[in-house]
Amino acid sequence: VQLQASGGGLVQAGGSLRLSCTASGDRFSKYVVSWFRQAPGKERRFVGGISRSGGRTEYLNSVKGRFTISRDKTTDTVWLQMNSLKPEDTAVYFCAASTEFLTPTSNDYDYWGQGTLVTVSS
Repeated sequence: VQLQASGGGLVQAGGSLRLSCTASGDRFSKYVVSWFRQAPGKERRFVGGISRSGGRTEYLNSVKGRFTISRDKTTDTVWLQMNSLKPEDTAVYFCAASTEFLTPTSNDYDYWGQGTLVTVSS
């Protein structure tokens, strides 16, 4: 499966962005999908993920209540809706897919999108 992440940009603190991750080459419903982010000089970190059915989601504590992950099987797309953005959310955001379990460990994911930059100004 090939992943394409998009939707990043520059936004002021308190604003919103919606990232999308689209899949090609295979049925996206076979995969759990997660979002990770990497800030300059820092390690890549789990932001949140969604199960194959969409019935289960997991989030990094610092984004709970602000970020929402959803998926649409008809369009093979997973979205990351980000509200109440903070400067510390600034990072390159990656979507990743796995045929295994929903985990926060980046090494458990075999397929990665190219990343999209989110910059939150104060």
